[in-house]
Amino acid sequence: MADLRMQFGIQWDLIKTPLIVPLLQLAVYICLAMTLMLFIERLYMGVVIILIKLFWKKPEQRYKWQPIHEDTESGNSSFPMVLIQIPMFNEKEVYKISIGAACNLSWPADRLVIQVLDDSTDLNIKDLIEKECRRWANKGVKIWYQIRESRGGYKAGALKEGLTHDYVKNCKYVTIFDADFRPEPDFLRRAIPFLEFNPKIALVQARWRFVNSDECLLTRMQEMSLDYHFTVEQEVGSATHAFFGFNGTGGVWRIAAINEAGGWKDRTTVEDMDLAVRAGLKGWKFLYLGDLQVNSELPSTFKAFRFQQHRWSCGPANLFRKMVLEIIRNKKVTLWKKVYVIYSFFFVRKIIAHMVTFFFFCIVLPVTILVPEVKVPTWGAIYIPCIITTLNSVGTPRSIHLLFYWILFENVMSLHRTKATFIGLLDAKRSNEWVVTEKLGDSVKNKKSNLKQIKPDPISKPFKFNLSTRIHLTELGFAVFLFFIGCYDFMYGNHRYFVYIFLQVVTFLIVGFGYVGTVVPS
Repeated sequence: MADLRMQFGIQWDLIKTPLIVPLLQLAVYICLAMTLMLFIERLYMGVVIILIKLFWKKPEQRYKWQPIHEDTESGNSSFPMVLIQIPMFNEKEVYKISIGAACNLSWPADRLVIQVLDDSTDLNIKDLIEKECRRWANKGVKIWYQIRESRGGYKAGALKEGLTHDYVKNCKYVTIFDADFRPEPDFLRRAIPFLEFNPKIALVQARWRFVNSDECLLTRMQEMSLDYHFTVEQEVGSATHAFFGFNGTGGVWRIAAINEAGGWKDRTTVEDMDLAVRAGLKGWKFLYLGDLQVNSELPSTFKAFRFQQHRWSCGPANLFRKMVLEIIRNKKVTLWKKVYVIYSFFFVRKIIAHMVTFFFFCIVLPVTILVPEVKVPTWGAIYIPCIITTLNSVGTPRSIHLLFYWILFENVMSLHRTKATFIGLLDAKRSNEWVVTEKLGDSVKNKKSNLKQIKPDPISKPFKFNLSTRIHLTELGFAVFLFFIGCYDFMYGNHRYFVYIFLQVVTFLIVGFGYVGTVVPS
């Protein structure tokens, strides 16, 4: 055994100095460069947000806005025709909520058309949704239940086909609500005037709020990430460039802008972002309203969250690959806006942000413990990342005490997101994978309350541990790798990184064994 260790040590010394050290030092420099790019981007947006809060006028003052009233002579004709599209796929738990919220919008009934685009494969669920549509139609609501022969194009295909029906031709605007979204009755009355009195605006995007954010730690982590996206990224894009990525739901589009941009396309899994970029390149402007909020649901199971994050990470990278030359060649927008879209919107936020988190903090920084000849400056390893994390936390001050665990969890998820980003950039096999995010509605709450009322059965069957859905080998592999690094640093190193590394190991193990999110009995 001693001879084996000696031989390994000799071989390691032979390759370390000429090969490992230069390559690792290069990796450190690349990671530091990406960290600086992300830091400058976060700092820029932080400064802009402060300026917006202090000096920018409210949207109602920056744009022409006035309420639309019923005319005594012409009746409701002053209200434009609005189409509501609700795409669905086996939405058993939430279909009543979304349809009911849309039907209760305080917009004249004769100026509103509601379209339920049902791609469900479960015949029982299709029957329930159709009956719900008929129930509202009997109350005088103009609601249409639409199905397709195939799910071609997924959500984009459903939205595109929905706009082709004859009863849609008189509609000027279209509002999209996913099946878990619950708009307030005055949603259209607050949003439509921005479009009606400002003909250059193509999109009004509302902010998402989450009805189940306190359900578990997983939903709290998601709330922190998404609140930053809405509070900072969307607000900055709207105020400075009048451009941001459409979030796919909770927004009102001018149908003329959709048509001019080329309509819905299914070439990526982010059809919403695809349409927004194409409309932006046509010169259309977007408006984000932070005080116009729509309740929705966060995925509370880790399986649903992983599929969602794959789509949200892979799709933008794949769209960047397919559109970067089109953006460069475009002549309708300014050079500054093209630089913003390519560098800031796509490259830094959708690609660099995932990669630097994974490569720097999960691979490069731990490996430098084994190769002490490679130095990582303290400002790059600690100070700047801490500042970036602090800036990311401004969106959800109520969860500031969870900030450290949020960092550890985001590091774990960066593994999954980086993999998805590379799949999108390379246009690999899973780049067009579309898995609808599972929505549970009030089922978790109802099941928990039912379980409290049911007395435990002394002869009930033991809980079955499902390896295929609960065990994640990649995360467990990284836990083993980091545990080895942490032990080495504890025994031989002088960095004292082992405290952070062991905590990261615990987080990888928690995720690897599937103890994340709610556990809903099947």
